[in-house]
Amino acid sequence: MLIDCGLFQGQEESRGSSAADLAIDFPIDHIRALVVTHVHIDHVGRIPYLLAAGFDGPIICSEPSAIMLPEILEDALKIGFTRDRALINRVLELIRARVVPLPYGRWHSVFEEEAGSLKVRLQRAGHILGSAYVECDAVSGSAAERIVFSGDLGAPHSPLLPEPAPPERADRLVIESTYGDKNHEDRETRRYRLKAVLEHALEDGGTVLIPAFSIGRTQELLYEIEGLIAEFGDKEIPQATKGSDPSGSDPTLLPAANSKLGAFGVSPQGDRPRSGPRRESLTWNNLEIVVDSPLAAEFTKIYRDLKPFWDEEARALVAAGRHPLSFEQLTVINSHEDHLNAVDYLAKSHRPCVVIAGSGMCAGGRVVNYLKAMLGDARNDVLFVGYQAAGTPGRNILTYGPRGGWVELDGERYDIRAQVHTVGGYSAHAGQEDLLRFVEGIPQPPSEIRIVHGDEAAKRALQGKLQKVVPEAEVLIPG
Repeated sequence: MLIDCGLFQGQEESRGSSAADLAIDFPIDHIRALVVTHVHIDHVGRIPYLLAAGFDGPIICSEPSAIMLPEILEDALKIGFTRDRALINRVLELIRARVVPLPYGRWHSVFEEEAGSLKVRLQRAGHILGSAYVECDAVSGSAAERIVFSGDLGAPHSPLLPEPAPPERADRLVIESTYGDKNHEDRETRRYRLKAVLEHALEDGGTVLIPAFSIGRTQELLYEIEGLIAEFGDKEIPQATKGSDPSGSDPTLLPAANSKLGAFGVSPQGDRPRSGPRRESLTWNNLEIVVDSPLAAEFTKIYRDLKPFWDEEARALVAAGRHPLSFEQLTVINSHEDHLNAVDYLAKSHRPCVVIAGSGMCAGGRVVNYLKAMLGDARNDVLFVGYQAAGTPGRNILTYGPRGGWVELDGERYDIRAQVHTVGGYSAHAGQEDLLRFVEGIPQPPSEIRIVHGDEAAKRALQGKLQKVVPEAEVLIPG
């Protein structure tokens, strides 16, 4: 059985699994099934190539992932594989035919033969919608083991999703270590830190640019921002003094409600049209939030359609009449032309705005155009809310931005004069304490733990902690 089949990111691309070298370089004849833990591209990006290499088994995943998998792979195919619509459709049809949606908590037989058998069960992982960790009951002759693959585990108290519960048993555990060396802020702390960063960044009429993954991070940010708007509503956000806009417009005046449509060429996402006079102050109620990503917009719609998989808090908001992923201040940009217009307009104006755009590590996508246009202006701010892999532009901006350095984008150097912030608590990954709690929560400790999916320092730090927490387990870092 194969667990996930994705792309490496950042420095890991040199391993031969980057977008430039996607060949399946491992034997597959013996593989009976592929299990997908979640649909982030670093876990599913090579599935079309796996099929092309001859894999003909089922693709087992959770019910939400079964809906989202063809969508994310369609986007990946268009960007990195082919523009041939007929070929893309054939690949997607094949994937849909192979997908086996599995409800959480239900055992599924991969095979059962005289010599042995294999069953799998998916449990909620709390990372993104549909994410799962995988329990495997393997029998070979008289030997039997339960092996658990964590996939990517979510942080507790994340917006929208319930936190993962430890498995009832694990003889062997394979666990991720993205944040094996650090912890996250608690939700209330990071929520108010997000508020403070946004208020500070909007004081001088600049754009707050948030690079975010289309699946998971974008929806969690929208959820939290809607909550801030609901809580603070008419509270004024300070702005710079009048007359500072070189284009001649007044930065303390927002356009009348419908005049912004000409600026972006798009309509607001909310359910009610806005109207009324120009405002002389910016409040949370009239702060513009822009999602500039067709993929993020599509997955936000899917998230809305899958409310039964939300946690109790989120479902209660909906029952109370709130719309945490579709609110009045939200604008979605789809077309490339509208995207270019928005970049140009926001770069030249002094209009406060929050823009969420992909990709999350600034390695491609629409966020790159915003960065090229806005990094050189001290009025603007870049806010990182998730992990930045070594070797990615996002990591370089985070490292060198506070020093007044530069970053290379599409082969050109861009000075970083914009302020750079990070609110790490919004990572979709569990922190070190969360990972340890997950392992400690297993009633009978595993005899073996294998640490994967993280930088070397994070793996070593988690290994040291686990050796103290579960001294009876052999804790390994595979080469």
